[in-house]
Amino acid sequence: MSALSLAPRALYQDVAELLRQRIFRRELEPGSWIDELKIAEEYGISRTPLREALKVLAAEGLVTMKVRRGAYVTEVSEKDLADVYHLLALLESDAAGVVAERASDAELASLQALHNELEAAAGERDHFFAINEQFHMRVLELANNRWREQMVADLRKVMKLNRHNSLFKTGRIEESLAEHRAIVAALTQRDAALTVQRMREHFDNGLEAAA
Repeated sequence: MSALSLAPRALYQDVAELLRQRIFRRELEPGSWIDELKIAEEYGISRTPLREALKVLAAEGLVTMKVRRGAYVTEVSEKDLADVYHLLALLESDAAGVVAERASDAELASLQALHNELEAAAGERDHFFAINEQFHMRVLELANNRWREQMVADLRKVMKLNRHNSLFKTGRIEESLAEHRAIVAALTQRDAALTVQRMREHFDNGLEAAA
């Protein structure tokens, strides 16, 4: 790979994104050691921006720094996964309840449109993942709490480290779609309590499938 022609002050952020995507694609497997010298040579950069990038990924939970051993891609235990799902269920269900109460008709329509895209993407897993995440992050955006939004974004990065992604399991995409339909229906009814319940059920079922 040729040297990256980026502004020095932004270089580490771009390197962090490149590594983040390699981790999500499993090119860098959970538990694997990150060869700093090799990656620096691949990208045509010094190790300084690479180390800054690794600090960013460590703060997100994607990388684990070990004393005198370097950086490793984080391995997610069953407890880690359960803890992440628990927090996501609390944060996203609360956000969904807020949206049910406060969102405009146009904002709810934007969620319906995303759900329609999700239905259409059921046969294309990568596209389904992308639209699914867009839907969830749109709910967070409409709830308008940037601190909660950032927490969820970071937790979702850790969730992607799970080796056995729940949506790859037979029938899970169809189940997830049915749960999304129930969430959208509750939102459309502007029933905050029901929306919270449906979102929590969605995460409970997701964790059960991921375990």
